[in-house]
Amino acid sequence: MKTTYILGPIVAIGINFNAYSQRITESPGVLNPPNPCDVYDKENIDNRRPIQYTYLKESDVMWEKRVWRDIDMREKQNLPLYYPIELNACRTSLFQALTKNILTGNIIAFADEVFLRPYELSAIRKRLVTLDTIDEIIYKPDGTEVSVRVPVADSTSIYARVLRFRLKEDWFFDKQKSTLEARIIGLAAYEYDAEKEGFKELFWVYFPSCRPYFARNDVYNFKNDAERRSFDDIFWKRQFSSVIVKESNVYDRYINEYEKGIGALLESDKIKMNLFTWEHDLWNY
Repeated sequence: MKTTYILGPIVAIGINFNAYSQRITESPGVLNPPNPCDVYDKENIDNRRPIQYTYLKESDVMWEKRVWRDIDMREKQNLPLYYPIELNACRTSLFQALTKNILTGNIIAFADEVFLRPYELSAIRKRLVTLDTIDEIIYKPDGTEVSVRVPVADSTSIYARVLRFRLKEDWFFDKQKSTLEARIIGLAAYEYDAEKEGFKELFWVYFPSCRPYFARNDVYNFKNDAERRSFDDIFWKRQFSSVIVKESNVYDRYINEYEKGIGALLESDKIKMNLFTWEHDLWNY
């Protein structure tokens, strides 16, 4: 009887193990998943389209103000737009998504914010790809060593240096819907130059032409990996941190041209508060 109680569980375990091994053999996809990023295929993000703008005619706009704002990638709220700074098969940063579509011809890069001077692909490639040289040892036929400098192309280090984006957007009041809305017109990328301790403008893009490609790039979600947002969602829902650097004015000048330091920050907050106050006063009976 004792032998029967000992062999019974062993036989059962052996049968279950053989069945489990057979299931693994019959399902090779379990050991070699086709999708290295997730345990299932995310089809929603690949088929996503940007939210369409509502039709707007001139008579609907009773008030409008154009503002420029800077997005600092070092702000905590903006980190999902900045990372990864290395090539990653599962995620892309905002700048990586832009450069990929610019270099493939899907998005046109411009040298100005009014979109009148487009870059040629060869010209924008020179601005994005850094040419450098490294020392390499070669051997002559007689066996002597010679050090030569070999040119190399660096196309990934710029991902870490693009620390600022600038938005050009219009705020307007639609009297048909009785809402104050914002629509982004342009987006510019700025590279930080450590030697000069300043920012260099790389290019401008027309934002509505970027939205179809932004909608198909997901962004890291701090709370839930299953609920990824797209770059288009981030800008549509205004889920980013920014500082106003200019509003439309008769002199066409930026805030830092007439205010410095803390005064510039106060002027930026003043413009932001004016937008809020204007909308608030509409419903003050």
